[in-house]
Amino acid sequence: MPATPSGLAVRARALRKEFGSFAAVDGIDFDIARGEAFGFLGPNGAGKTSTMRMIACMSPRTGGELEVRGMDPATDGRAIRAGIGLVPQEDALDTELSVLDNMLVYGRYFGIPRRAVRARAEQLLEFAQLSERSDAKVDALSGGMRRRLVIARALISSPDLVILDEPTTGLDPQARHLVWERLYRLKQEGVTLVLTTHYMDEAEQLCDRLVVMDRGRIAAEGPPRQLIEQQVSREVLELRLEDADEGRALEALKGLADRIEELPDRLCCYGEDGDELLAAVIDAGVHPNGVLVRRATLEDVFLRLTGRSLAD
Repeated sequence: MPATPSGLAVRARALRKEFGSFAAVDGIDFDIARGEAFGFLGPNGAGKTSTMRMIACMSPRTGGELEVRGMDPATDGRAIRAGIGLVPQEDALDTELSVLDNMLVYGRYFGIPRRAVRARAEQLLEFAQLSERSDAKVDALSGGMRRRLVIARALISSPDLVILDEPTTGLDPQARHLVWERLYRLKQEGVTLVLTTHYMDEAEQLCDRLVVMDRGRIAAEGPPRQLIEQQVSREVLELRLEDADEGRALEALKGLADRIEELPDRLCCYGEDGDELLAAVIDAGVHPNGVLVRRATLEDVFLRLTGRSLAD
C-alpha cells in the first residue's frame, strides 16, 4: 500500500466492514487532512460508528485500504493508538476516584512518568476549566463537567488525532457551547478531530468537512455550508396542517416550492423565500396550525439524500 501523503491524518479507499453477510461499511473512500475537524453524519445504522472503530484500531477492516497517522492498522495498531485520543459516547469514568486521580491513573496506562503525568493532568484540567474541581469525586460533577473531563483525559498522551463519539449528547446548551469552545481550541493547536454527532448545529460549528453516510455508503461529502447550498434551497417553510388543508396547501405551492417533503407531523417546503411560500398558502385560504420559516440545515440535506431524518 502506498504511504499516506504527509498532509493526511487518515486515508481510506474502498474501505469495508462486514458482519457475516451484512456490509456495515460498503466500500467507502475518504481523506482526513491533518489538523482539520472531520465529521461522520448519519442515522443509527449508517456505518459511521463502524468506520470510527476502524480508524481507532478497535475493529479490523474486512477489505479495502486504510492508513491512520501514516500507518496500517492491521500491522501498526499499537503505534497508531499511541497517538490517538478517544472520547467515547459513554463517559466510563471511575466514580470512586477524584477528578485528578482519574487523569493520573489513565496517564499511567501510557507509561508516562509520575511527575510528568501529574504536570500534564494539571495543565489539562485547567484547559477543561476543571482545576477547581480536581479534588472532587466524579459523582459530584455535572454532565458537562464529566464530558470535559473525558476530553481532558483523552488528551493525556498528547495525541495528534482525537476521535469523539457524540461528544455533547445529553448536555444542556450552555455546556455544549463550552465543549465546542474547548474543541475549537484543540483544532487551533493543530489537533485533528474526527467526530460523530446527531446535532446539526454541532456539525456546522465544528466540522471543516463531513461525510453524510447511509446504509454503509457515503451519500455526500464536503464543507457543511457547501453541502447545504448544493443539495437544498436556501429556506424552508414548515407547516403543521389539518388533514383537510393539506391538499389545498400542496396545490398552492405547485410551481413555487422547489421540493416538498411530507413528514408525519408537518410539510417541509423548500424554496429561496420561505415568506413568499407562506403567502401563497395563506392566499389559498389555508390557515396552518403552526408555521416556521428557517434556513436550510444539514438535516434537510440528509432528508433529501436518503428520505430519512438523522434521528431515525
